[in-house]
Amino acid sequence: MRILGIDPGLQTTGFGVIDADGPRLAYIASGTIKTSSVATGDLPARLKILFDGIREVTARYQPQCAAVEIVFVNVNPQSTLLLGQARGAALTALVSADLAVSEYTALQMKKAIVGHGHAKKEQIQAMVQRLLNLPGVPGKDAADALGLAIMHAHAHTSFEAMSRSTTLVRRQHALFKGGRTY
Repeated sequence: MRILGIDPGLQTTGFGVIDADGPRLAYIASGTIKTSSVATGDLPARLKILFDGIREVTARYQPQCAAVEIVFVNVNPQSTLLLGQARGAALTALVSADLAVSEYTALQMKKAIVGHGHAKKEQIQAMVQRLLNLPGVPGKDAADALGLAIMHAHAHTSFEAMSRSTTLVRRQHALFKGGRTY
């Protein structure tokens, strides 16, 4: 299964693509989509860059599903709203490419990758490098996106095993303890 991880951001959105075959993970690609070429105040143009960039990544790598980070509430409500709009552009691009999208918090991803929820960016980068056997440390945003993809690979396996042993009934609001799935 090919999984696309997205770490949304208004200035820099990270992406990471992996292949998962049971417990085996293989690195395919990672990088960032930057909106710095557009004026800071031009929100619609920035959102279009994010949307088009994610559509390009999905067209190039043909993932079967995606994992996106859930936005946390910042101290500054304006920053949270802007980040939410960037996340909305990312979700729209993924859904318009007919991908199943799962959502996880940064805390969940950090626990799954490093072992505790208060890991630093450098720890995530080092663990992603080890888990995917990369020759170098990935960038911070790309490492977060790869971490989301790795976490989803493991969570997806667990959800499939549970569905084979019991009947799962999707809740109206589609909220699972491990994240949201649509």
